[in-house]
Amino acid sequence: MNWEEYKTQVKETDSFSKSLIDEAEAEAEIISAIIKQRNALGLSQRDLASLCGIPQSSVARIESSKTTPKLSTIIKICNQLGLFLSVSAVTDKSHEFNN
Repeated sequence: MNWEEYKTQVKETDSFSKSLIDEAEAEAEIISAIIKQRNALGLSQRDLASLCGIPQSSVARIESSKTTPKLSTIIKICNQLGLFLSVSAVTDKSHEFNN
């Protein structure tokens, strides 16, 4: 069984684990977009940090997923990179809210 098959099986059988996996995948997608755009613009982590008014070490920790930044920090970074965040309704009928 490969990772994708295992992940699918877990998502189908454990709603709590599904929510954790979905959250991790969403975070990874945002971080990946930030890294890709930063590189496309030819910016170093230090350059981006300077534009955002945050330490370079913060950019490094965000990009390596060692920290989860505040939403305001993500928006600040995205603005400097010419990116924007979008929020949309989940259309998958199997989505469950777990509070």
